[in-house]
Amino acid sequence: MVETQPGELLLACFGGTQESKPDVQIWLAKLKKDKFSTPVAVANGIVNDTLRYPAWNPVLFKERSGKIFLFYKVGPNPREWWGMLKTSNDGGKTWSEAQALPKDILGPIKNKPVQLSDGSILSPSSVEEANGRWKAHIEKSIDTGKSWITIPIDPDGEFDVIQPSILIYNNNRLQIVCRSKQGNVIQAWSSDEGNTWSKLSRTSLLNPNSGTDAVTLKNGLQLIVYNPDVPGKDWMNGRGKLRVASSADGTTWTDVAVLENGTTEEYSYPAIIQASDGLVHISYTYDRKNIKHVVLKQSK
Repeated sequence: MVETQPGELLLACFGGTQESKPDVQIWLAKLKKDKFSTPVAVANGIVNDTLRYPAWNPVLFKERSGKIFLFYKVGPNPREWWGMLKTSNDGGKTWSEAQALPKDILGPIKNKPVQLSDGSILSPSSVEEANGRWKAHIEKSIDTGKSWITIPIDPDGEFDVIQPSILIYNNNRLQIVCRSKQGNVIQAWSSDEGNTWSKLSRTSLLNPNSGTDAVTLKNGLQLIVYNPDVPGKDWMNGRGKLRVASSADGTTWTDVAVLENGTTEEYSYPAIIQASDGLVHISYTYDRKNIKHVVLKQSK
């Protein structure tokens, strides 16, 4: 999600007959006055008249100038996909032609980039290698997305991690929190605005090999949306419960909201943002049948 203007949100998702099928494309809907517009298909994986791949993992980002970026992936699977980009200068009403990102630049894999005080953009990214290894990295741009460099994060570490989110602290400190195969949300820290990163380590938050998302609120509090369970036999196990946890320091986390308390359902792939009015907006897949939208207001 992204806030296009006060009181108006833009939401992106990918959908089709089934994940990884060639008819899966990127859809957009606007939320205004508590009502969503009819979703419109805005991007797909058509290569030519005889070849079409699925589209995956849209990520919306609003740069300080107001320009909106729609990052997404195209390809047969997450090991072979490539990064694509469309942009809008009118709040998502019209979009540029699709363009491929530079070679080896995938864009944000699932969660939103952040823009630092100096204008540089940090995009949280990752790769799923053919050998089964998962590795997170940062893609950085100092020219508002015209070019990118890749910054590794503990590439030879013990943890398999993808889909990081970036959290911001005082004194140029940053934290990433990632989905992992190892039963916890995994973190790394930077003390130089993301140019170098610590080794990966466990947080206290459980993770059943499912996507999370996190955001730094205007008052400095950190929020994460996550499934509080451990990995099961199949990759989709452990997604029946969905919670929001908060932290002041990124080390001690406390659950502050229960979004879902199911058993075998799937509530997953959350996105979280804070709007200009201070409200926190969360979206997530609702049992793979729909997208649910929740609004939280911080207590005094």
